Amino acid sequence: MTASSIDHLGLDLPRFEPGWVWLCGAGPGDPGLLTLHAVNGLRQADVLVYDALVGPEILGLARPDALLEYAGKRGGKPSPRQRDISLRIVELAKAGKRVLRLKGGDPFVFGRGGEEALSLVEAGVPFRVLPGISAGIGGLAYAGIPCTHRETNSVVTFLTGHDATGATPDGIDWAAVARGSPVIVMYMALKHLDEIRRRLLAGGRAAAEPMAIVSHASLPEQQVVETTLGTCVEDAAAGGATAPAMIVLGEVVRLRSALDWLGAIRARAGERAGA
Repeated sequence: MTASSIDHLGLDLPRFEPGWVWLCGAGPGDPGLLTLHAVNGLRQADVLVYDALVGPEILGLARPDALLEYAGKRGGKPSPRQRDISLRIVELAKAGKRVLRLKGGDPFVFGRGGEEALSLVEAGVPFRVLPGISAGIGGLAYAGIPCTHRETNSVVTFLTGHDATGATPDGIDWAAVARGSPVIVMYMALKHLDEIRRRLLAGGRAAAEPMAIVSHASLPEQQVVETTLGTCVEDAAAGGATAPAMIVLGEVVRLRSALDWLGAIRARAGERAGA
């Protein structure tokens, strides 16, 4: 592998220079959803500073001699402070390392990539942003749920289920979102789903509106709980939904009955195994 190509693709991809930081999105989990830029970075980086949602198969694409540093944040568990993570990647870059800051999904979609990039700017560290497939799009696609469909919605809202303190965000105008967005895609919302349900119902959403909770999206253990806004908390518990999870509310959820391509593949594999 040379710095300017991946295998035999013949692509002129950027060389990872010492002292640089690449803020990279690793996608929702399936290694096949990595971008070529991400793989290029993995094969050149001296140090990977990676998040909790980056799996071992993705880390296995790094150089054998690369240093792996865990910087994962998981709700309710001891986690490094964001300031400490930012200072660490600055420190590594200042030491002349090629630092790949590897995040699940996309670094600029609820990934704190903007905060880290501003820290790099302040420290005078050069950086590159490598977008990734956000779980709010790619993860739902693996569940057979499109974010938009011409017959259901031309608007979609992406929101986070908790703020910097870990509480349900008060900065969101929940009534306006309830009224104005036919489809609502929620990141990190499972913990506060009861409160979110209350606010959306108060804003005028129907209790019978379809909802889906997609746990471990795009991974072999992916699980989808189809429910409604009115019964989502109870159904999530009964169905064993666990974080990390994406939650989508809206009529697009009904399309899953026809578009669950991954379920169809698994069913065919099961039929072949039983033959």
